[in-house]
Amino acid sequence: MRPRDRRLCGSLVVVTVLLCLSAARPSAPSSAARGSDLTAAKPGEAHRRVKRGWVWNQFFVLEEYTGTDPLYVGKLHSDVDRGDGSVKYILSGEGAGSIFIIDESTGDIHATKRLDREEQAYYALRAQAVDRITNKPVEPLSEFIVKIQDINDNEPRFLDGPYVTSIPEMSPVGTSVIQVTATDADDPTYGSSARVVYSILQGQPYFSIEPKTGIIRTALPNMDREAKDRYLLVIQAKDMVGQMGGLSGTTSITVTLSDVNDNPPHFSRRFYQYNIPESLPVASTVAKIRALDDDIGPNAEMEYRIIDGDGLSVLKIVTDVETQEGIVTLQKELDFEKKSSYTLKIEVTNKNTDLRFQTLGPFADTTTVKLVVEDMDEAPEFNSPLYKMSVSEAASIGTAIGTVLAHDPDTANSPVRYSIDRNTDLERYFNIDATTGVITIAKSLDRETNEEHNITVLAMESQNPAQIGRGFVLISVVDVNDNSPEFPTDYETFVCENSNHGKIIQRISAVDRDKPPSGHHFYFSLAAGSANNLNFTVQDNRDNTATILTRRAGFSRQEQAVYFLPIVIVDNGTPPLSSTNTLTVRVCTCDDDGIAQSCNAEAFVLPAGLSTGALIAILACVLTLLVLVLLIVTLRRRKREPLIFDEEKDIRENIVRYDDEGGGEEDTEAFDMATLRNLNFIQDVKTRRDITPEIQLFSKATHKLSPDNIIFREFIWERMKGADTDPCAPPYDSLQTYAFEGNGSVAESLSSLDSITSVSDQNYDYLSDWGPRFKKLADMYGNSNDSMNS
Repeated sequence: MRPRDRRLCGSLVVVTVLLCLSAARPSAPSSAARGSDLTAAKPGEAHRRVKRGWVWNQFFVLEEYTGTDPLYVGKLHSDVDRGDGSVKYILSGEGAGSIFIIDESTGDIHATKRLDREEQAYYALRAQAVDRITNKPVEPLSEFIVKIQDINDNEPRFLDGPYVTSIPEMSPVGTSVIQVTATDADDPTYGSSARVVYSILQGQPYFSIEPKTGIIRTALPNMDREAKDRYLLVIQAKDMVGQMGGLSGTTSITVTLSDVNDNPPHFSRRFYQYNIPESLPVASTVAKIRALDDDIGPNAEMEYRIIDGDGLSVLKIVTDVETQEGIVTLQKELDFEKKSSYTLKIEVTNKNTDLRFQTLGPFADTTTVKLVVEDMDEAPEFNSPLYKMSVSEAASIGTAIGTVLAHDPDTANSPVRYSIDRNTDLERYFNIDATTGVITIAKSLDRETNEEHNITVLAMESQNPAQIGRGFVLISVVDVNDNSPEFPTDYETFVCENSNHGKIIQRISAVDRDKPPSGHHFYFSLAAGSANNLNFTVQDNRDNTATILTRRAGFSRQEQAVYFLPIVIVDNGTPPLSSTNTLTVRVCTCDDDGIAQSCNAEAFVLPAGLSTGALIAILACVLTLLVLVLLIVTLRRRKREPLIFDEEKDIRENIVRYDDEGGGEEDTEAFDMATLRNLNFIQDVKTRRDITPEIQLFSKATHKLSPDNIIFREFIWERMKGADTDPCAPPYDSLQTYAFEGNGSVAESLSSLDSITSVSDQNYDYLSDWGPRFKKLADMYGNSNDSMNS
């Protein structure tokens, strides 16, 4: 603080203290009178109220004093004090001794530290005057307030800044944007230190602010987001009512203009053209167009529609909600030969409109789209998607059934050749003429085997065989009467020995594999040779059934146990066909209710409803199941027990790695070399369980080591023979190892390199007896001793 300011502050303090004292003294008696009041009452006098000799309310101290000397606050004085130093002044309370000190003799109070009103606005202190010698109070304890007087030492602050807000674009002038508030820590009740006014430092001329309230409003009309969508404002708050010398603070406000639908959509071009191949499948996308809209979000959502053109039934347009594009798709197949181009007039509009801006013009735009169809090499087309033909099953091979016709839809109109897809005619019942498309029979037909044939005919361009069209032909086989009627099952019935005349013993029917248009009608009668049968008769019921009745009473099993009744069945075909079927009738002994008790030697049980053939079939099934069970049990038992009585594990089969050269004699990983190393082995005869001991292949034989290499060859031979004739050997080749060197083998080297000079025990004289073909060998080996001696 400058010296002039410090002197001014000191003068203000003195004036303040004097004003406070002068305001308090008129209501109090003089110090002389108060001094007499402090004396005690004489005896016999009435007690009266004793008033203190000095009164004060509060002292004022200017904050932020920065002088080097203690700041004078005020002076305490008692009327009892006569200036002789007998009275001592004591100060206590908040800050006493640390912030505030008092001169014990004069009562002067000073502040030793700089005070800040914003930290503490006042201090409550207590003062007392006591006798210096006795320390007894000469005045009662009194309290007073030291109030810190405010100065403008705090600038306004925006506690909620910086601010972010938004308003719709095109808002009218005066639209409220936001209200800002600044706070000042100075004393609002004293002076203008806390009286704030607002102003805009940056953001004009677009916005304005009310100085007292801090409300920000728009100041210009038609603020367009598409031109500028963000504004940065700097707001100032200044105290002292904005006067010069006041303190100020600033904050920033980011104002964003939100979008409104004030821009119509529009096409960037008035004409679009696309080339599309005629081979495009239905629902394919043929074109994409997009209108432009300066708005964003929902205000930029568009709808497209075809309002005119010659492709309304072939094409349609939809809006892609993600890209806001108009997608033109195909609704029907294109045909270059019928129509080579389409023209569409497409309109685009906003999906969401704002009535406030309808006066700006129509929120719609139009464009023209031309689609040029490109000619493609198309497959031949059949005149009909499905050909239906019919042929009699009695038709002969080579009979023409019908004709299919296909053509090349291209302008070239290439010739077409026909063939049948044999995957649809595996039995090759039909042929087709490659040029004319006439379908003929290639194999006899049978309606009862296959009533309908569904075949596919292929049509290929002569110039481009890769272009293949497919036609479908349904051939129905017409029935002819080529099957005779017959019994649906083998009928077998019985007649009781005590049957009466006219007794019904069986009801029969018939079946026919043919399928006449008017349905089946069967006629039943006895065969010609049995028309005068005296035992049974056939009664045709005229409903494709017949009834068998007895023609006499009483039958005897001893006379005849079984009757075979020939029945003729005739159908209604053209020509009619007939067959003779035999009904078996057995004679049985029955009870009073007509239930058979016993018939002939064959079992016949009526209640079970089973014929002799059925019983035989059941017995055959049972026997078959028993045989299967026995076979399974036998196989399992033989599988559990090995065929060879061999206690040791068979190690003949080994897995060998062929990508390894091996480790010589020490490599025993792949083979068990123990057998080859031991020539003194006993070859046990392995006994099979499934053959008798008389046909065993080998007997036990003991081979002993001999110094001659014949033993080694016999060993190799025995091993090979055992492998070839082993009944347990697998039905595939296995690796057999016969190489053997041994340690100190008496066989010595088997190489033939030294055979000329080495002494051999082998006698080859027998070669002379083998004829002239072995004469050379006999000369070389047969007389070896003589040759060497010579």
